Amino acid sequence: MINPSPALAREAWRRTEPLHSMIYFAPEVRERFAALGVPAVADYFVSRGAALGAVGAGPVVATFYNFHPALVARALPAAWEIVTPAAAVAARLDAADAALVRGLGDTVHSAEVAEAAGLARRAAESAGAYAAGRPLFAAHADLPWPEAPHLVLWHAQTLLREFRGDAHVAALLLAGVSGPESVILHAASGTADATFLRTTRGYTRAQWAEGVAALQERGLLAGPELSDQGRELRAALEADTDRLAAPAYRALGAEGTARLAELTRPLSRTLVKAGFLDPVAPPRQ
Repeated sequence: MINPSPALAREAWRRTEPLHSMIYFAPEVRERFAALGVPAVADYFVSRGAALGAVGAGPVVATFYNFHPALVARALPAAWEIVTPAAAVAARLDAADAALVRGLGDTVHSAEVAEAAGLARRAAESAGAYAAGRPLFAAHADLPWPEAPHLVLWHAQTLLREFRGDAHVAALLLAGVSGPESVILHAASGTADATFLRTTRGYTRAQWAEGVAALQERGLLAGPELSDQGRELRAALEADTDRLAAPAYRALGAEGTARLAELTRPLSRTLVKAGFLDPVAPPRQ
């Protein structure tokens, strides 16, 4: 069996990712957590951080990496007096179920979803062999697997997303790029709105300007945009992330990885076209 290249593994992750990341925008999440009494915005830290247990702000700031500590501290640990981690995990899964059924309709029962779920699960489970140094992945990998194929697919992509995310944090640390600097560089690349990133991560205009100035001094920004050096750094960070994330897909081989990308592309496109990844208020990552 031929191992998938880092580029092919990235493509499988990219094409499948909307099936997970819609959870950060779907109104079903706010509805479930509002019903539990969790305040808006706190639901993001509670729902994604619940796998870590009833922790305070510190572990979430460290693992989520790019949020201002004060923003996280407004949510945690106070939210655990309202909802338990187990209830938060259940609410998130219920929201994923409702959102995917709303977005995909009867397709959730299709043979294609079942096949994609099997492939993604095999990749996610095999990634456990590389869990060392990947705390968010490891925490989510300890959660029980759901039974319905569309939820197996969602949970598997959650694991693969956190596996890749932990790798990206490692690459950022090695490159000496802090959490706020990583967000600023992301905005400077032109692939995300700077105001959206600043406000959702909890930074003031002054703090953002301070980060911009520091990156300009390092030669990574030319004005508000990436310099040539900044573009080289961004490319190197993505290449390192791709390399560190690729082992999760070795269990599928190149053929299975390509098949996963083929199966999930139309599913993800359906959600994207329906606006499932459009920012809503309150905004989430």
